[in-house]
Amino acid sequence: MQAKYTGRQFHNQPEESHTHGFLRDLWQAVREQTDGVVDIAVHAQNGNVQGSDPQALDMLVSGELQFFCVMGGLLGRVVPVAEIQGLPFTYQSHAQVHQAMEGELGDHIRRDMRAQGIHGFKYGVMENGFRHIGGVHQPVNTVEDLAGYRMRIPAGQMFEDVFNALGSTPVMVNIRELPAALRDGRVDGQENPLVITEFNKLYETCKYMSLTGHLWSGFNLISNLKYWESLPEHLREIIERNVKVHVARQRAFTDGFNRSLETKLAERGMIFNRADAASFRRALAGGFYGRWKAQLGHQAWSLLEAQVGTLI
Repeated sequence: MQAKYTGRQFHNQPEESHTHGFLRDLWQAVREQTDGVVDIAVHAQNGNVQGSDPQALDMLVSGELQFFCVMGGLLGRVVPVAEIQGLPFTYQSHAQVHQAMEGELGDHIRRDMRAQGIHGFKYGVMENGFRHIGGVHQPVNTVEDLAGYRMRIPAGQMFEDVFNALGSTPVMVNIRELPAALRDGRVDGQENPLVITEFNKLYETCKYMSLTGHLWSGFNLISNLKYWESLPEHLREIIERNVKVHVARQRAFTDGFNRSLETKLAERGMIFNRADAASFRRALAGGFYGRWKAQLGHQAWSLLEAQVGTLI
């Protein structure tokens, strides 16, 4: 049977990454279970569109793109409350994050997504991991080591605010351009989960890895709402079921792989140190959390604290 519902799925990682294969499996299962009626093509590195994640998000909202995976900090350009996923030193484990995103806090975020023409999948938050600082020339031991440090960040207001508050100079570079930015000295370092360092070969330019675990990040699987609602209910149910299955597989793989990478990256020549995370927390304690409590709103903040405990 010829496909009746076609589309594209973008994500920003390479084909060999911790996302591509699982998304490919998801949409292959959907293709088979719908007898080919739904046929979604998966494109690594956002199909190489100009502008990468921000452009892909705009395409999703406009309806030019049907499915996308995006971090909360990037999604915050359109759905500001999604920034809450990346609040630093908040979540104790990736399991706690997923529990929050599948509960009342996630429901609150998804309602805001819907208001902006986006369908968010309840069980569609893919794992990326807790972020650490990879440096080209020197390790980071305390927050004082970040003074004047040109830190690559992805697009996102919270990323910029965090690293300004920590005393560094945030420099926005999209993931596809990051290896070149590290090589040519535009930035002194980057902060990402270990799995990103591995699959994007950032170990080729970053000699040092300072374990900070300063914030968690993942990828929200989202769809253009009009496209989603154009699908008959039985097809939506098949997609939702497969999202739950294959995203769970991706989470389990990524969590295990992140835990194994300290040894593997050290074998590649990276020098590891465990940073003084308490010094980071003290630098943020002043006005950072108060600003973000006001910006994210009382309801979102209360739902978050119900999950993780009192923050301020």
